[in-house]
Amino acid sequence: MISEFSADNLRELQQQADQCLAQGQYSKAAALYEEAIEGDPNVKRNYWYLGLALLLQGQEAEAQTTWFVALADVDEQALPACSAELVAVLQSEAEKRESLFSQEEDAIALAIRHHLREILPADINNLLKILQISAQLNILSGDDLDSLHIITLLRRNDAQDISSPLLRSTLQSVLEADPLHPAALEFAEVCLPYVEDQEAWLGVLIIPAIKIAYSLGKVGVAICLAQLGLTIDPNHLGALGHLSAFYYKAGDYEKGIEVAKQYYSIAQTLPGKVYGSFLLLKSLTISGGAWEEADATMQHHKNLLRSLIEKNPTNLDRGTALSMFTSTFFLPYMEDEPENNRHFFNHIAELCQASIHHYSKGQAEHYKQHHSMVLKTTTESTKSLKVGYVSGFLRQHSVGWLARWLFQHHDRERFQIYTYFVNQPQEETFANRWFVNNSSQARFLGIDGLEIADAVYQDQIDILVDLDSITLDTTCEVMALKPAPIQTTWLGWDASGIPAIDYYIADPYVLPESAQNYYNEKIWRLPNTYIAVDGFEIGVPTLRRDHLDIPSDAVVYLSAQKGHKRHPDLARLQMKILKEVPNSYFLLKGLANEEVLKESFIQLAEAEGISSDRLRFLPTVISETVHRANLSIADVVLDTYPYNGATTTLETLWMGIPLVTRVGEQFVSRNSYTMLMNIGVTEGIASTAEEYVEWGVRFGQDPALRQQVAWKMRASRQISPLWNAKQFTQNMENAYLQMWATYLETK
Repeated sequence: MISEFSADNLRELQQQADQCLAQGQYSKAAALYEEAIEGDPNVKRNYWYLGLALLLQGQEAEAQTTWFVALADVDEQALPACSAELVAVLQSEAEKRESLFSQEEDAIALAIRHHLREILPADINNLLKILQISAQLNILSGDDLDSLHIITLLRRNDAQDISSPLLRSTLQSVLEADPLHPAALEFAEVCLPYVEDQEAWLGVLIIPAIKIAYSLGKVGVAICLAQLGLTIDPNHLGALGHLSAFYYKAGDYEKGIEVAKQYYSIAQTLPGKVYGSFLLLKSLTISGGAWEEADATMQHHKNLLRSLIEKNPTNLDRGTALSMFTSTFFLPYMEDEPENNRHFFNHIAELCQASIHHYSKGQAEHYKQHHSMVLKTTTESTKSLKVGYVSGFLRQHSVGWLARWLFQHHDRERFQIYTYFVNQPQEETFANRWFVNNSSQARFLGIDGLEIADAVYQDQIDILVDLDSITLDTTCEVMALKPAPIQTTWLGWDASGIPAIDYYIADPYVLPESAQNYYNEKIWRLPNTYIAVDGFEIGVPTLRRDHLDIPSDAVVYLSAQKGHKRHPDLARLQMKILKEVPNSYFLLKGLANEEVLKESFIQLAEAEGISSDRLRFLPTVISETVHRANLSIADVVLDTYPYNGATTTLETLWMGIPLVTRVGEQFVSRNSYTMLMNIGVTEGIASTAEEYVEWGVRFGQDPALRQQVAWKMRASRQISPLWNAKQFTQNMENAYLQMWATYLETK
């Protein structure tokens, strides 16, 4: 053979074959490599590249046969060197394909790396690359961790020269692609011995945990990830803060309190102390029975907020700034003092916005300049307005249940509706039915407010509507940047106080006339009500009086609220009502620490001389439709104060059940008041604690009064603005048009 093929001829054949391979002429390259092999079968390089050419033509079996036939012909001493040559060829080709950043090239790289695995099954870096490429091709699943035996290799410490950054990015890919697979958590755990950059690794664990807890609703998995993060750094405040919140969401309030106290003890800065105090308040109030400790914590919390406002730091880092937005959240649950509460809301929101503008490096200023330029050149006062809605709760949540009718009734000729979903799965059926299908454009985004704001800006939204207020820090960050020229808050909570928000949508009742004196936002009052629905779906009830051992002729009072709405002062009034109506029972339902809540109410009942046998503690139900159906067991619903019901009040009124509410001065103390006024029912509206008890007793003792009020409630379905979402939508749209006209007048 050598006589027919000189060394020069062989080199020329190889060069021609290499050139054809580089140009994608795989069939021709294969033929040339075969010719070179025929000229000198001992040159193993040609086998490696022949196999590669066959592989790139899709002939994987033939490629593998070529390589292994060549390797089988090598003596044992030379085998490692020959294998290393083949690995180097395949590794180089895979890296070249990966650098081209296309799905087609990634698919080729994946095939090559699977063949590399046949040669080096324990090469952990190659296995990690397989996972990463699979993620890029959207075919990664937790099953791949099992089939590639990666966890076993990592657990045995068989991974040689492992790349910690590669391992970290692979874990990130796994937690993004299939976070709920059982192997995902195990993979995260076995990665920990290889941690180098602690902060980067913590981010890989905590950011997916947030999505898993709040978007996917799997809090147990989120808790495990946060706990893994704390094995990296036991004193990491970010991980501790999220872990405390996860425990609260899971209903493990004692653990939430424990972690919040740990956070507070570790925090060294004033903002850190503020947030630690907020976390403690969260778990104490929501547990439903630790009000004495919560009250003392609140007084301390206010002192911390005053110190923070006095110092007025305007260059907080991003995580700290966002955490401060929610630090005022529990003020209105404790007391109805809107002027004082708004002082805290407004000043904290101002310093948070200043910090956001500082760390966003001119993003807000860029938006402002663009809005100004567009305003100067805008001549269309009657154009189709782009209205954007941003929220993390457009799903089976109070915000979703109430906002859906606005989306359904929007006038598509006059308004283009853009919806920005924060940290929400795209597959959610409820969201698609009510919001995606009723939007001109729907974007499912993550938890990065800077990115969401830029999406709003790129869409050229005219009016951006915040549905979350300070219930979600990501939405606060978006609004603080002001990506739209007009911004307003509606529905989700009281106003945030963020200076970049122009308006707060209310009605004639839900805020007193004096409220404008202490709101940063301009209060925009709709004609009748700030909210309306066309109704609610009702399921099949699961509660019966006889199942609860309640006589058929008894009067049943009901309160279905979360623990942080059950202020002890009002709970005492509820016990007084029960005492005055002897043949009565009190049903309590809502998220709280069940044992703590029971103990608290039993103590209150005994203090009034009431037997605990007249109290019933009901479990929560998964289905909202069943919850509404179960309301029918009640003769009277007793509202909470200083924080009223909102969605729960609407459901009560829709079911035609008399309601007793105490009216206050702040927004959250007037929700039930505005709803009752809008259905023409004044019975049950109390201005004082004494009136609250009086109405509760009257309803309990007078079945004719209950029947009369129930009839008025049912009749209101045909005439009340509260049940006319189409008219309400027109009122909202008129408000948008007026806001736009006012904006154009500023030219």
